[in-house]
Amino acid sequence: MSPRFFLAPFVLTALGFQSLVCAADWPQFRGPNASAVSSEAAPGPKVEVAWSVDLPGRGLSSPIVIGDKVFLTCASGPDQSNLHVFCFSTQDGKKVWERVMKTTGRTMTHNKTSVAAATMCSDGERVFALYSSNDLFAFDLAGDLLWLRGLTYDYANASNSLGMSSSPVVVGDTLIVQSENDSESLAVGIDVTTGKNRWKKERPKAANWTSAVIFQDVVALQSSKGLTGINPRTGETVWDYTDGASTIPSSAVTQTAIYVPSSGITALVPEKGAASQLWRASGLKPGTGSPLVLGDSLYVLNSTGVLLKASIANGDEAWKLRLKGPISGSPVAAGKYIYIASERGDFQVVDTTAPEGEIVQTVALKDTILSTPAISGGAVFIRSDKKLWKLE
Repeated sequence: MSPRFFLAPFVLTALGFQSLVCAADWPQFRGPNASAVSSEAAPGPKVEVAWSVDLPGRGLSSPIVIGDKVFLTCASGPDQSNLHVFCFSTQDGKKVWERVMKTTGRTMTHNKTSVAAATMCSDGERVFALYSSNDLFAFDLAGDLLWLRGLTYDYANASNSLGMSSSPVVVGDTLIVQSENDSESLAVGIDVTTGKNRWKKERPKAANWTSAVIFQDVVALQSSKGLTGINPRTGETVWDYTDGASTIPSSAVTQTAIYVPSSGITALVPEKGAASQLWRASGLKPGTGSPLVLGDSLYVLNSTGVLLKASIANGDEAWKLRLKGPISGSPVAAGKYIYIASERGDFQVVDTTAPEGEIVQTVALKDTILSTPAISGGAVFIRSDKKLWKLE
């Protein structure tokens, strides 16, 4: 099959609010509900490389996994104007399909990021790929193009000189896309079947690279102003936290609370119209990676490469563990283990139940890694600009 897509007939299947995402899937940035925690049994501590595949261009995006397929984006060419979407077999890494498109928006980015910075997402029947150029594509799992949007045509000033990286999320039949910047800052809710807007909201005019999380079917949008919970179908504001938040690391969620990078970490319980603060721990300051909650503990990776464990009840620290750094990506977890890769390519497995935390495995992948891993089917998937690896 040619790597170039052809505009096939527009064939769509409406699902309403039903989702086909399964428990083992990793359907978006940081997995189910963007929680960074897999519901599966852990891949285990002694993971090794099962396979690797070469990639033709740059990418900061994470893999996502739907069934036996792993999806990934990258951008190639001198100005990263070639936009790739890949589908690989999770079993052996063989390429199932590839599509290559051209950008319609701006391709300038900071050297450390790329046009393929946002992670894809899926509702189990479709996959959605967003790029820093504000080009947005929907494919079915077989690689047929369903619809596309050049959002720069609609919102000409929605960009910044460092590049965009907020990853989209899908809730029911609505895809939520953030394009937050110093000029035309916005979030839109898009019908997954037609690609048309359901709603559009103006957002704070400030560069923002965080990604939304999902709390009790409400989408929480983070910005420098704070955290806003919105109804994904209508865009209506359900609750609002206005005491500021980070514009790089995103929040962590559980079934009962949200842990926001705000003056360290601030634990919130959203209510109708507002959000009650449970506690604030100023010493828990995440770097670029987002925090996660595993069991009754919160884990924060700070800017010096130190992983901190704290209680979700009050934010009190339990231990600190220095990892091999520097680290740009976010940690993810399954069972009692946390998985994270350093910029130098050291893939590390941390046993969180050890008295002071312990790195129990390090796999030298020998490439620059800036992305966040994905977990599915008893394996971990991680990428660099050059390769995608499966470890199990």
